[in-house]
Amino acid sequence: MAFVSQVEPKSIDEALKDEHWLMAMQEELNQFERNEVWDLVPLPTDYPIIGTKWVFINKLDESGIIIRNKARLVAKGYNQEEGIDYDETFAPIARIEAIRLLLAYSSIRNFKLYQMDVKSAFLNGLIQEEVYVEQPPGFIDFKYPHLVYKLKKALYGLKQAPRSWYDRLSKFLIENDYIKGKVDNTLFVKKFKSDIMYVQIYVDDIVFGSTNVSLCKEFSKTMQGEFEMSMMGELTLFLGLQIKQMSDGIFISQSKYCNELLKKFGIEGCKEVATPISSTCNLDLDEKGIVVENSKYRVIIGSLLYLTASRPDIMFVVCLCARFQANPKESHMKSVKRILKYLKGTTNVGLWYPKRVSLSLIGYSDLDYAGCRLDRKSTSGTCYLLGSALVSWHIKKQACVALSTVEAEYIAAGSCCAQILWMKQQLRNYGTELNKIPLRCDNTSAINLTKNQILHSRTKHI
Repeated sequence: MAFVSQVEPKSIDEALKDEHWLMAMQEELNQFERNEVWDLVPLPTDYPIIGTKWVFINKLDESGIIIRNKARLVAKGYNQEEGIDYDETFAPIARIEAIRLLLAYSSIRNFKLYQMDVKSAFLNGLIQEEVYVEQPPGFIDFKYPHLVYKLKKALYGLKQAPRSWYDRLSKFLIENDYIKGKVDNTLFVKKFKSDIMYVQIYVDDIVFGSTNVSLCKEFSKTMQGEFEMSMMGELTLFLGLQIKQMSDGIFISQSKYCNELLKKFGIEGCKEVATPISSTCNLDLDEKGIVVENSKYRVIIGSLLYLTASRPDIMFVVCLCARFQANPKESHMKSVKRILKYLKGTTNVGLWYPKRVSLSLIGYSDLDYAGCRLDRKSTSGTCYLLGSALVSWHIKKQACVALSTVEAEYIAAGSCCAQILWMKQQLRNYGTELNKIPLRCDNTSAINLTKNQILHSRTKHI
């Protein structure tokens, strides 16, 4: 495009020579003025000052075309001291399973979800501490070069910035009669007679929907009246998930990311395989095997873990390969590359959440008994369906060595029950009450143990 720069500058000096990046930096500072982020003041005696720096990034559209040059002024928060520059830093963010649950629920209830993005969200967060930062590089006031900025609002890079923004947004929603979720502090709901408005927040990304479209329009107007919004429309892309809301259901995939993954690791021209792991594969430390570069191995594992947000079919084998990141061998890399070859033939596979199905919740638990050859610990596997939509799944090696399949299955069922209770409360916040939620377990002795805890010699310690 003619109106944007195609190159990201590596320094402030390079950026100042490019009119497009100069405009981007000026736009960022104008945003500071509109939000009344700071005041230019003398630095108090014996008070720490925090540096600032510019971060430059090109914003791309879904086709990979540069559509915007974004310059972000950030604080060097790594210089902050706890108790002086900040206190509380934790800010809740929506779990990916909460997003999938809301998507499945909206499909069953037949209403659309929308998204909006708060422009420079952290600049709206109020901070309580006295924090002073340097003047922006390249934009120092020539009349007062010795002065510093005292912050009134949070700045990107500050340790307390995410929490300050969350506190501001949640307070605003509560003041507008929204109720915060009991088990999910990023969920806010508001009832209007027989209709309900649902709002799920992930930092500055907001997903919302309602059984009444007019409530969505009213919510967007309310948000625009308080904050400056930079994007709004039907939910199509969220945290890398490609979401297609259709007349008969919702399809969730990561096909674009999957193709990028294959290109990144040079698997584009390889032969496809039908399964992510061989039925005869038994991974262990392989102490006599040839060592491979662990940094590359970890990058592949991390990339595949991100893909499991919509691909439960690779969850087990990715978690299995992740156990050998400290000292990977050729045998481990071979297994990881097999996953990539499997993905080559299944790039368009995803999750389907159909409409016109009954609203019910069910959980399944199973395990691989003593499957780890190193410590003989079992691996639990659980999944959860809302109607016929798979909304959550987990693979985890158990913390203890189970002495029997009964004990291992009982532990797996316990973790499954804990997740079901969370989902039950989340649905209760949606306005749906479910009783007697079934939990499927394929071990008769473990089922009997849950009903009547008779203490035999093999179960008395559980």
